[in-house]
Amino acid sequence: MERVTERLLLRGWRDEDLVPLADIYADPEVMRFIGAGATRTYEQTAASFAMLRQEWRDRGYGMFAVEVRATGELAGWVGMTVPAFLPEILPAVEIGWRLGRAHWGRGYATEAAREALAYGFDEAGLDRIVSVCNVEHHASRRVMTKLGMALDRRTTVPAHGTPVDVTAITRAQFAAARVAGA
Repeated sequence: MERVTERLLLRGWRDEDLVPLADIYADPEVMRFIGAGATRTYEQTAASFAMLRQEWRDRGYGMFAVEVRATGELAGWVGMTVPAFLPEILPAVEIGWRLGRAHWGRGYATEAAREALAYGFDEAGLDRIVSVCNVEHHASRRVMTKLGMALDRRTTVPAHGTPVDVTAITRAQFAAARVAGA
């Protein structure tokens, strides 16, 4: 399930990824727009880490570990999951990304997400993929726009009342963007 881009390796999870992932999840700036905005403890991250690995076995898709090819450093993750936190859009598959702050502003999220979308459409056989972000998370919204995703709706997450934008792209739209060189 490895995918290679110009600068990144999207790969399966390794045991040694847990500590750097816990560092990412402990950063208040990284977690600011995630859910209710809370950081995660090492134990919470370990539970999420186990679920990240299990999702691949259960669904045939999930979150890739994103490694910077030049350094071998774990930058974060990108991939697909079912957005159970937002029941009104189900059934759906969501693409998301989370990178450590040291990797922001380099285009890694767009590069990795474009490759993950290709996996979702070409390998996992998905027909439509959504992405959800806090309405104030302008950087993530820019990534969605660069990927060719269009606004589907604005809504609120029931668990914590956060307003979010839901964007979407279909297999045909993604294929057209690839042909156009986007």
